[in-house]
Amino acid sequence: MRIGILVYSHTGNTLSVATKLGEKLRAAGHSVTIEPIKLVGERKQGVRDVELAPLPNPGPYDVLVIGSPVEAFSLSPVAVKALQQIASLEKKSVLCLVTQGLPLPWLGGNRAIRQMKALCEAKGATVRGGAIVNWVAKSLDRRIADAVDKLAALV
Repeated sequence: MRIGILVYSHTGNTLSVATKLGEKLRAAGHSVTIEPIKLVGERKQGVRDVELAPLPNPGPYDVLVIGSPVEAFSLSPVAVKALQQIASLEKKSVLCLVTQGLPLPWLGGNRAIRQMKALCEAKGATVRGGAIVNWVAKSLDRRIADAVDKLAALV
């Protein structure tokens, strides 16, 4: 299966989880491409108005994983803008991945997943599920592995 991981990562945390997911999916025999969602210029944390570089094309992939950090208890404005600008996700299966700095999913992670799901479905995608990695708490490696396993099982 051809899997595209479209990921925005401000600090590198979300990209690190996406990379581990890509490794697991490749080991299972899938073709995986990690495509970063990039900005034009540099972004300062908290700035909500962003300009995106040309977006990755979701067309060649059977399954998409969309990855983003949580910002201010919501989906990152970069991911929101990217999902609004993608022309179509018609007939695509999507998995959602979010990372957050707070220790509990209800402190933004759950909302970010719901936002991502709604944006993807508005573009015609079928969202299979998602995973949240809470970055600030004990056993980070275990939480990352659990999220990777959960998403890989959804493929």
